[in-house]
Amino acid sequence: MRTQSQAAHPDSPAPLEDGSKKDKYFRRYASNVERALSLFDSALQEWADYIAFLSRLLKALQTRPLESNVIPHKATVSKRLAQCLDPALPSGVHQKTLEVYAYVFAVLDTDGLSKDLPLYLPGLSPTMAFASLSVKPSLLSLFETFIVPLSASRLRPALKAIILSLVPGLEEEASEEFERTLSLLNRFRSAVGKGESADGSISSISGDQYFWQSFFLSSITGSNRRQGAVSYLTRELPRLGIPSRTSPDSADQQELELKNQRTSPKVEAVTAPEPGLLIRCFATGLQDELLLVQRGFLDLLVTHLPLHSAVLRQKVVSQDLELLISAAASVVARREMSLNRRLWSWFLGPERNVSEGNAASPAGSPCPTGKLSTGTSETDYFERYGLGPLVAAILNMVSNDKPSSIERARPYRICLSLMDRWEVGGLVVPRVFLPAMESVWRYQTEAPSKEAFIEVLRSANVFFDGIEPSLIWAETTRILTESLCPENQAIGGATRSPEAGLDLVSFIITNFNVKEEEMLALHIPLALLSLLICVRLWERDLNLVRQAFKVANHLLNLIPQRILTTKSKEWSVIGEAAETLQSVLDFYQKLRSGSEDAHPPFETGKTKNAISSNVSYIILKYLKTSSSMQELGESILFLEKFVRKAQSVSVDDYEILISGLLQATTNPESNIELEVPFSSVATLISAADIIAATSEAWISDPRVRKILPSLLIMVSKVNFISHFLDCSLNAAALQQCDPYAATMKLILIEQLWRYTSPSNSRHAVEAVRYLWRIHSISPNAQLVESSVATFILQDEQGVTRQQATVEGARHFATVWAHSSLGDRRSSVGRASHGGNDISSKQNGTLVLARPLLLILDSLLDHDSELFLFTVGWLKNVSSMQRIVDFLVYRIRCSPYFNQEKVDGLLIEHAEAGPRMINVSETIYYLKTLTNLINHSKTNIWPALAHAVILSDAQNASNPKYPETDAPQMTTEAYLVEGCLATLNAREQMQQHAQFAELRQTSVRLLQQIANGQSAAVLEMTLVDPLLDTLFWAVQSSDLMLQMPLMDLILTVMKTPSTKLGTSTTSYQRKASRETTRGASPLSVSSARSSNEIASPINAVPWPALLECIVLGISSSNNQPIVEHWIRFLEQCLPFFANNAFHTFMPLVDCFIKAIETVFEGLRYMFAGSSSELFATSEPITILNALLNGLEQVLAQGHDQLLQDEGLTPTIKTPEQPQGFFGNMVSGVFAPEAQKARSTTANNRLTVLLCFKDAVRACFKMWSWGDCGSERLQVDPNMSASFYYTSLRLRNRTRRMLEHLFAAEALECLETLVEVWQKAGSADATAQLPAVFNLLHALEATRPKNTIPALFNAIYSRTNPNVLDPVRKSSLTSELSDIKLATFLAAYTKSMEDDALDEIWVDCMTFLRDVLGNPMPQRHNLPNLLMFTANLGEKIDKTNFGEQRKMRRDIGEIFYRLLAATFTTKPLAFSQDTSTEMSEKSIVNGFSDEPQKYENPDADDVVSIVASILPGMTRTLVETDRMTGVTITISAQILMPTFRWKSFPRNVTASVLDILNTMSRIAEASKSWRKDAAEAFNDARFFLVSDFGLVRTGWMPALRQWVLQDKDRMPELLSRISPPTTAGIMFGVGANSARLEADRKTQLNLRRMALLLLSADEDTFVINLHGLQEKLVDLMTATAASSPSSATRAEVYMVLRALILKTSAIHLSSFWPIINTELYDALSSLNPTSVNETYSVPGVLQAAKLLDTLLTTAPDEFQLREWLFITDTIDAVYRPHDWKPVALVDELVEGLDSKAETPQTASIAPFSSTQQGRKPLLSWQSIRAVPKESIVDRLLRPFLRQLSINAFESTYRMEEADRQACSDDLLHELFDDSTIV
Repeated sequence: MRTQSQAAHPDSPAPLEDGSKKDKYFRRYASNVERALSLFDSALQEWADYIAFLSRLLKALQTRPLESNVIPHKATVSKRLAQCLDPALPSGVHQKTLEVYAYVFAVLDTDGLSKDLPLYLPGLSPTMAFASLSVKPSLLSLFETFIVPLSASRLRPALKAIILSLVPGLEEEASEEFERTLSLLNRFRSAVGKGESADGSISSISGDQYFWQSFFLSSITGSNRRQGAVSYLTRELPRLGIPSRTSPDSADQQELELKNQRTSPKVEAVTAPEPGLLIRCFATGLQDELLLVQRGFLDLLVTHLPLHSAVLRQKVVSQDLELLISAAASVVARREMSLNRRLWSWFLGPERNVSEGNAASPAGSPCPTGKLSTGTSETDYFERYGLGPLVAAILNMVSNDKPSSIERARPYRICLSLMDRWEVGGLVVPRVFLPAMESVWRYQTEAPSKEAFIEVLRSANVFFDGIEPSLIWAETTRILTESLCPENQAIGGATRSPEAGLDLVSFIITNFNVKEEEMLALHIPLALLSLLICVRLWERDLNLVRQAFKVANHLLNLIPQRILTTKSKEWSVIGEAAETLQSVLDFYQKLRSGSEDAHPPFETGKTKNAISSNVSYIILKYLKTSSSMQELGESILFLEKFVRKAQSVSVDDYEILISGLLQATTNPESNIELEVPFSSVATLISAADIIAATSEAWISDPRVRKILPSLLIMVSKVNFISHFLDCSLNAAALQQCDPYAATMKLILIEQLWRYTSPSNSRHAVEAVRYLWRIHSISPNAQLVESSVATFILQDEQGVTRQQATVEGARHFATVWAHSSLGDRRSSVGRASHGGNDISSKQNGTLVLARPLLLILDSLLDHDSELFLFTVGWLKNVSSMQRIVDFLVYRIRCSPYFNQEKVDGLLIEHAEAGPRMINVSETIYYLKTLTNLINHSKTNIWPALAHAVILSDAQNASNPKYPETDAPQMTTEAYLVEGCLATLNAREQMQQHAQFAELRQTSVRLLQQIANGQSAAVLEMTLVDPLLDTLFWAVQSSDLMLQMPLMDLILTVMKTPSTKLGTSTTSYQRKASRETTRGASPLSVSSARSSNEIASPINAVPWPALLECIVLGISSSNNQPIVEHWIRFLEQCLPFFANNAFHTFMPLVDCFIKAIETVFEGLRYMFAGSSSELFATSEPITILNALLNGLEQVLAQGHDQLLQDEGLTPTIKTPEQPQGFFGNMVSGVFAPEAQKARSTTANNRLTVLLCFKDAVRACFKMWSWGDCGSERLQVDPNMSASFYYTSLRLRNRTRRMLEHLFAAEALECLETLVEVWQKAGSADATAQLPAVFNLLHALEATRPKNTIPALFNAIYSRTNPNVLDPVRKSSLTSELSDIKLATFLAAYTKSMEDDALDEIWVDCMTFLRDVLGNPMPQRHNLPNLLMFTANLGEKIDKTNFGEQRKMRRDIGEIFYRLLAATFTTKPLAFSQDTSTEMSEKSIVNGFSDEPQKYENPDADDVVSIVASILPGMTRTLVETDRMTGVTITISAQILMPTFRWKSFPRNVTASVLDILNTMSRIAEASKSWRKDAAEAFNDARFFLVSDFGLVRTGWMPALRQWVLQDKDRMPELLSRISPPTTAGIMFGVGANSARLEADRKTQLNLRRMALLLLSADEDTFVINLHGLQEKLVDLMTATAASSPSSATRAEVYMVLRALILKTSAIHLSSFWPIINTELYDALSSLNPTSVNETYSVPGVLQAAKLLDTLLTTAPDEFQLREWLFITDTIDAVYRPHDWKPVALVDELVEGLDSKAETPQTASIAPFSSTQQGRKPLLSWQSIRAVPKESIVDRLLRPFLRQLSINAFESTYRMEEADRQACSDDLLHELFDDSTIV
């Protein structure tokens, strides 16, 4: 028996019988048919020609011999007849064609037609879809008469095509042919149901089953034919459920139904062997775009496939049922009531009549009439049969991970529509609500864009608003409890992590509307209470607790204050925590179940009390169990917020809180540390603030009084919150806790003290005398002293204070004044304090010592009234000498304040005599004397000038020592010597901690003495010993000593006659620190304060001073006092005037290093790293101080430089730039600078280098908060602090940069350009915009100043002779002119548009100057092009000046610059570099991503032109100018690039950007199209190896090309010459000519395919006829023709492009050709076939054409699909006697029988998770297989799995991935290995 392929193509003589060959009548008959067929290619012009051709063909066929039933050339006959059934032809042609078909079928007997059915049926199949009313009867007659009688074995493979060809006749039920078509389909069902194969064996699948499975497949794949399919199903589909009069409520009825349906052959016929096809038929119909189709399938569901049917419950798997219900539920998205009504009927089941006697509803009615019964039965029906699958379907949609916002929003819209029917929505929504919220929560991070997420969120919000609040908060509360309670999490089976659960809740309450009244008043407080109880009861990690309190704060913010201020009837708690939580959960459980007795568990007031109580217990828990106070932070802050909002709180909660805090702060075993970080301090302060907030409410409570002592203990323990507690504790409470002790006092002294009042001084003198008499007779020598001291401390109410009162001081002044009257000449130096002798008692000074010291102590408090009184009293007191002598006397009693230095004896001396005082007393008396000198400057100096008697150590303690014999010196000199001795005795005093304070006090005393410029200071050498002490203080980190020492040194150095240093002093510095002195004074700045000393008279030891200053500033231990060091440096700068440049560099270097150290520490601190640099000070304060000092040093150095250079800076207006640069082109030049000496030049270089270092340091700090990675790394909890800190730092550095730019603008600007350049080269792109932001932020760097400076910088490197010397750059920066020009273009683009008027004149002058002499600037011309283009864009956005003139000027300059650029450096010189770059980027084969040239060289003119060309139309408004520019670009860039020898590898993305941009410019249409045509027609065009470049560059350009030039395709078609064998020579020349013709044809065909892919869909519809003719001509080529059959692979590529980019309706005339050619090409793989026409590449492309057709599945091809693959159920369920009929199956058998090796599948079948149908034969798999192994390793496995993959993709209802098909074809077009 002949194979199907042999029967289908009998053009060879093989099919003819031997007798027929020799029969002359038959040969004449065949010749007539051949001549008639030849007319088709030449004589057909109009439709009448077609009729003539058909008549001629019919006549030729009628000449057959009577005994012959063979049609000669039947393949050609069938193809021509199929072509005559083109939809574009009139119905008359169709009728004539059918007439010929009828004659052909009549000639062929049943056996002949059975064999030739694959030839003739594909031509007839599409006709019913477009046939007219007059044609349809003839067509149906053909099917009825000739095709229906065929055997079942012949009809089965073609059954799907037959069904698809006939169902269009069922679309109109009112048509005349409807019943006839319906009957015809039923006849086919009967025909294939004969159940016997050709050999009489019985098939495993019955005919009805086979028919229905094929019908369902037809409906699934034939979207355009579903209307007819619905009509047929409505008539013929058996009912799959019980009759719809009553619902199957009873179990007996259900069992009966199941039993009946299991035995029903009709049901078996529909559902066997694959019930999934039935489901997919309905699913695709329900998802159809036509409303009528959806309505019809819904009617079928209601009447034929109810939810309770046994098919859905038993035969269909759960996934398929979910698919069906999902498709049905999706119809609600159309918001069409007719669809929704049918859907509710299907979901809720059959309707019942009111009485049983009523007749049942008509069987065909989708919605039976009658009144519904109660809703309970409907709800039960849906809950029993439809709820589970519907919920599963929606959950499947919700869990979809597709990024498309439409797919993600779809389930929310469906759910919203389902809620319109409460019987459905009420059951579905509770089960899908939470997964729906989780889906939109996940999509927040998965969305491809913010807009997509907003779209989904909007749909979710609409769905959310339609849900009952009780359901929302029932689920929310469940999430909270599952996240925080491990037990509930285990019971609930939650799959999400606790953190994710809390994050989900936070997302819900943040992004959805939760502000309904019911939510605010009831549900949110209950949810908050549940959360707090869970935190209280279960131990969770710290991060989870923090997250929980974050959610709690969100919830608390939602609750209005009016809700929380609701008063409760009682303050008692509502029960145990666990019981409370269970009550809340039970309440929500009742709400979910719909219980009527679901009442709120508590009233609002009790809920509020429970919240407060649980937070208090949480705090108590963490106080007892935590190892740090971090856990307390969130809880106490939350309680504080809650209390302030609720305005009331339970006393029990506060008692718990205070007791816990007390235990934590006083228990020595507590793990809580008092020295805690900021968060813990804030916690305790918040707790105290809570107490203060409710002071009136609870202060009177007895329980509060009970804990007041504990509170006071806590206050003393935690002293930093005492000021908070003051506002909550009154005086009475304090008295209860700390009662005052009674003060013992004598009544007499008390009465006398009253008479010493200044307001009642009548008996003042007598009262004082009686006091002294009491003192003289009292056995207690200290009675009067102690009494007076006590009275001084008492106020008017008798309360003893810590300090003396003003009234007491006034009394004391009276006592002091009258006590000194008696003995003014007494010497206190001879008295002994505290002795029992009479002389000491009568000495008023010693008796009043303690009261006097109390009065003098008031000098420490400058803000008190007592201080003012004391200062006034001291100014007027006449006995100042007595006070000074008393204090000096006490100081002399100290062994630590002595000019003698006796090692090892100080301690013994201090303990030997009774009159010696200790260190503390010494410090006290020195401080008192210092304060006395400070506040009594008018009358203190005579007392200090009084001589004091000195003695040795022993005589100093003897009061009987003769005064006249002892050595004497003034008091001030004695004090100065003693202070210096104290400072110098460092080794002896190291072991005492108080000696540091003694040294500090000594320095302060020296400061006071030096301020008075006394003779002792003027005559002594103080600077060297003081500097030596300061140096030691820095080394030993004695901060408190350094500050007064610096003030003292300044005072001493500013004293005009002070001896600053001598070689004989005992305090001389070491030799290593001795240097020469400066000679002349200098003012640091003209803006110095007038209070500063302008010029010191004497020389200062500046090397030692400089060394000390550098050490002090650079020491990290000195950071707390760095501001004092800066002030000290500012005061010392005038002393360095003569050595300014020697000190300049060390000082600046010191400051820069210190600033960098502090700044790095600040960055580490905000990055989360621990830093010990700021233990006692704020880093911002330190940085500000260091920047101030650096600024002062730079100002002093720059001022000195200006003076040395002889240039006096003039005051400039804001329009003039500051510093050494000005308007370069304004013509106003400053006078030429004086000839600088070499020393001056060095000094200038030093200053500029320091300026650059300062600019870099300032920019680094300024850009910290502006850009970079710090912003992303900062902890969100400290973001506010980070922004505040960075803002302060930016403001300070900006001010300093203003000053630096005002002084040296050009050098500072070059420094920033250098920073910008390094940032770009190091990929630190974050700093690139920061430089521009800084320049725009500074006033000194406005564009009017910056642009001329950049011009000066460029000229300084290219042509410095044109600049004035003061405008030249020092060239200290490593910058080239190219980098500066690049920066100039970038800066211009970044500046504001309105700044153009400031720089326009300068820019025009500069550009004209460049054009006048372009050679020095030849390397900068590309960047100047960009600069000019940026100016042009600015012009378009502004309206200043004469717009027309400005545009004309900028256009002229740009045109000339462009010409100069290509003149000085033609593009041809850079082609080699581009070629090398392209070659390096080429990988073997295609690269999927385009080459990116994001950082082109500065002189890359191509990339620059590509970037500026899009905006050139706004710059060049004149058409002629724009035309000239495009012509220049075309001639200088496009043409050389496309003509270069390395084309197309030298084509970059920038070149294609230029080409695409020019394609959108009208003026460039002529030039760019010529270049595009030249490149496209180049034979090397398809050597492009960068696929990304083709897709993003070439294809858009070709699309524009074919849109503007409609003749591209006709031109290419004209190049295709038909194959010819005439005139072919023999030999080498003939082969070469054939190869050349093949190559040209291949390239032209690839060009056509590429144009088809690049253009829009249906662009070349008008050229399809010509294209078809050329393709048909090339299909006639043979191996010996020219061009040969080697071009067939490209022909198939063109056909693939046509299928992908042309609508199926326009390809009707192509299908017969494709059908025949594809069949012949694949048939060549048959091992028995010998055909040289089809080569392996051609057959491979034919296979890919078939792969593309099966992937895209056009409607017309589905009618022919059965010829190539098995497209029915036989592909999966093959009969046991199955024999291949489809071509692919036959080929597989033939190849398997020939193959010697077993099958090795190289192509993996599709997995079920793959999205979309993609081609099986990909370009990657083809490239991996050698050419000689393609058939065995590639085509053979491909053909083997082709049928099964086609069926599975249909079964999965996958959509075709047309982009994958297009990309695959594109890869093959640019595969040069397949070109001849």
